[in-house]
Parts: sequence; structure tokens; C-alpha cells
Amino acid sequence: MTQHAIKPPTTPEGTARRSGLDRYFHISDRGSTLAREIRGGVTTFMAMAYILLLNPLLLSGEDVQHDHLAQSALITATAFAAAVSTLLMGFIGKVPLALAAGLSVSAVLTGQVVPHMSWPQAMGMCVLYGTVIVLLVVTGLREVIMNAIPLALKHGITIGIGMFIALIGLVNAGFVGKGGPLTLGVEGKLAGWPVLIFCVTLLLIFMLQAREVPGAILIGIVAGTVLAVVVNAVAGLSPKTWGGRAPELPAHAVSTPDFSLFGQVEFGGWGKIGGMTVGMIVFTLVLAGFFDAMATIIGVGTEAKLADERGRMPGLSRALFVDGAGGAIGGVAGASGQTVFIESATGVGEGARTGLSSVVTGLLFACGLFFTPLAQIVPGQVAAAALVVIGAMMMQNARHVDWADRSVAVPVFLTVALMPFTYSITAGVGAGVIAYTAIKAAQGRYREPGVFMWILTAVFVIYFALHPIETWLGVR
Repeated sequence: MTQHAIKPPTTPEGTARRSGLDRYFHISDRGSTLAREIRGGVTTFMAMAYILLLNPLLLSGEDVQHDHLAQSALITATAFAAAVSTLLMGFIGKVPLALAAGLSVSAVLTGQVVPHMSWPQAMGMCVLYGTVIVLLVVTGLREVIMNAIPLALKHGITIGIGMFIALIGLVNAGFVGKGGPLTLGVEGKLAGWPVLIFCVTLLLIFMLQAREVPGAILIGIVAGTVLAVVVNAVAGLSPKTWGGRAPELPAHAVSTPDFSLFGQVEFGGWGKIGGMTVGMIVFTLVLAGFFDAMATIIGVGTEAKLADERGRMPGLSRALFVDGAGGAIGGVAGASGQTVFIESATGVGEGARTGLSSVVTGLLFACGLFFTPLAQIVPGQVAAAALVVIGAMMMQNARHVDWADRSVAVPVFLTVALMPFTYSITAGVGAGVIAYTAIKAAQGRYREPGVFMWILTAVFVIYFALHPIETWLGVR
């Protein structure tokens, strides 16, 4: 339904009476009301509250030193970073966009960063990539980069990350086995209540989404958790069956936030993995955080009727700046880099048009700091179902790819396939870039990719050949 502009109330003399809140956020100017902004902010929070459960699940692996992050601390860090970043977007960007830990960024950290370094060093990577994005925004280089990467490869990167996230969810749920060739469950069989609950939760979320139920992911997680608690109580399953933590009602619903991860950031100490690998990791994090954010900001802005036909919208530079700063904020908090969530569109659908809705969402995330015990009830198998759903949602970008054009289809295929198959986002991006320039050259269109893409190709060739190069130079 088209939202008609609402005129601000006037005095008998015709002078507009606008509150300071209205003037600051331009509520009346954008045809919205205070009630719509509040409703939109609450709706956005409900649609993305699952991140309080999923991000700790993604960051539950061990680092190179075999250390794990405490779940209570991860939930606190996730809520805190989301609250701070979203509040900044509301007050500075003044647009209806909410931020939280980017699942693609968290997947990069878990899949290819912490196997080489400690968690504090990984969070230092988040600070670095956030700083890089801020510099790109300030210098205006974002346009150069956005124009250099072919649109098809951008879609391929998003699709591949979605497949990677889905695989992580399937493995964490026990639906797909690991440790060698992937299998169905354990030794080709699905066994145990937790896997069944994962399947039920996954199907429920898909069914709710098919009926366009708002907050389908969160509803599915809640329903799956209730089922898990009941099954665990009746069957008397051991914590080992659930992967270490059984779904049980806590003694208290409210607790003091655990800020033990805050400020646990390290820079340096990367000598064992080399400067090339560090550079590629930062580059991959920039890809994972920057391009998705750019598309999401424009997409949601257009839905909110804030963008013009060329994709320009008020506060775009400020929004991009806050999104970049979110990478550093998430790293300092210990929650992974923060990025704009596409779920912000749910609030826009409820009428949100200004940054006030983001302020509401940010305040609700702040309240989540004190409900860690409730979040810890959710078993990993239930949260894993939401990961698969997110992966499926990211697959929607496949419709934008011209699969009949082999110069596009092959690079996108390699990008999408290699991310989950190699468990490396960098490998997928690198294969896609090299294939794109190579095929264009074979077609005699070697100038079409542009100088920047050829530079990237050279970098990725060195990346893939790093081991033999180091052996040849006597480094290994």
C-alpha cells in the first residue's frame, strides 16, 4: 500500500508545530508518524533477534590455540555491538537500517581466520577491515571498487556465502557428517532426537516464510526450542547428545551481562601465517562486509522510497560510514563485524522511514543484554536450522545471473561451488576472479574486466601458488 505523506499539525495561524524529535529525524517530512517509527523498530528487532542465537553458534569453534569463546560472553557481545551500531545508524545516518553481526563475516572468521590465529587476533582483523571500509567511504574509492567488480561476481559471492552458511548449519545440526567426504548424518544415517528437532524447526520456518508470516525465523527458533525442552525433559537426554549443552529452563531469566570479551583485541603476531594471508583475509572480510551492505542500504532505501532513480538517498554516505565503523565496533566488543541487515525491510514494511525506528531497534538490543539465560536455552540444532534458512534466502541472488553467458556463468559457478566445498570464502572469490578474466581474455575481450580486476587476478594467482612459491624461495 502506498504511504501518503502526512502533513505536520499546524496551529490556527497555519504555523507548523513540530517537536524536536520530529525535526531531528524528519518524521513528518518523510510522511511518517511516531507510532509508525516505533512499530517499525519493534518489527525489525523481532525479525533479526535470531542473531543473538546464531552469531554465538557461528563463533563457537576453537581457534589455533584450541580456545573457545564463552557462550554467555558471545551473547552479551552480540547484543551490545548490535545496540551500539544500530543506535549510531539511527542518530547519525537517520535512516531505518539496523545493524548486527554479519553472518558472512562470522563465517569467514570461523572458516578461515581462527584456524590460523587466536580469537583476539581475529577480532583485530574485524577492526582492520572496518577501518578499511571507513577509509574507502571517506576517500570516495567505494565507487571505484563497486564499478570494478562485475555485478555477476557480486551476486556469486553472496550466493556462495549463503551456501557456505547453509553447510555450516547442516554440519552443526548433525544432518551432514564431517571429517572427510561429506555424508548424510553419521555413517550415512540420521540418528537422535536433536537431528529430528532440527528438521522440524527447518520445515516450520520455511512454511512460515511461505505464508509470509512476519518474524518467521524467530518464531521457528522459539517453537523449536520449546519442543527441544519438552523432548529433553521427557526422554532424559544427556548434554553430550545435544553437543555439550542440553536445552533446560534456567533458574533465572535475567542475568548480569558478561563483558569479558570486550576489548580482547590483538594486532600483530601473524608471522606464522605471513603477510600475504593476512592481506587476503582482510580483503575477504571487506568483500563480505562492504558489498552486501551497499546493496542492502540501497535496496531498503528504495523500498522506503528514500532513494531516487539513480539509487541516491539522503544520508547514504553517513550510513556507509556507520556500517564501516560497525566492523571496528564488533571487533572491539568481541562479536564479529557489524553490518546492515536486510531484515530492516520488515520495519520499512510497517511504515518506518527514519532513523527513529533504528533507535527503537537499538534500545531493544540493549535490553537483550540482560536476558542471556533465556538465549542459552536454544540448542545448537535449532539455531542451525536458521542458518540453513539464511543460506536459502541468500540464494535468491541467483535469479540475477545470466546463466546462458558462459563468461559469467562459469566464474559464478566456481565462486559458489568452491566456497562450501573448500570451506574457504577466499578460495571461492579467487577462483571466480581468475576464471572471469581468463575467459574474457580467451574471448578476445581482455580489456573488458578493467585494470583493477587484472590486479586482483594477479593477487589471487599468487595466493593459490603461495605454497610452491614459498618452497621455491626456501621459506618452507
